Amino acid sequence: MFKTLTIKPGKIIPATLATLLLIGGQVVSAQDKPTLNRAVLLENKIELPSNNINAKIIRVTFPVAFKTPWHTHEGPGPRYVVKGQLKVVEGGKTNTYSVGDVFWESGALMSVENIGEDAAELIIFELAPAN
Repeated sequence: MFKTLTIKPGKIIPATLATLLLIGGQVVSAQDKPTLNRAVLLENKIELPSNNINAKIIRVTFPVAFKTPWHTHEGPGPRYVVKGQLKVVEGGKTNTYSVGDVFWESGALMSVENIGEDAAELIIFELAPAN
């Protein structure tokens, strides 16, 4: 013989709510634990010219269609494209970089041109000998 379990209507709602709160509480607590996301964007071993280095972080904004004259920087370092699209000619090689791209500039003769439809922005991390 089978016994039938009878739940009175007044007890179904509180039991259902308690179950939903328990399940919902577990989901919320899992979301409350953010994790750190770390990724190496560029790595380049270099030999520094001296023990005294002047490290600079420079923000450069390129107007639409702007092209720099041929130039050099005081020192090499990574470059990070914050906004826009840039064509970089350095050491006889041409590359195009967009938002989020990181590249290494050697300090050789170069030119940079904004080839995007809006202003472009570049962060320069420069490692130069201290004066």
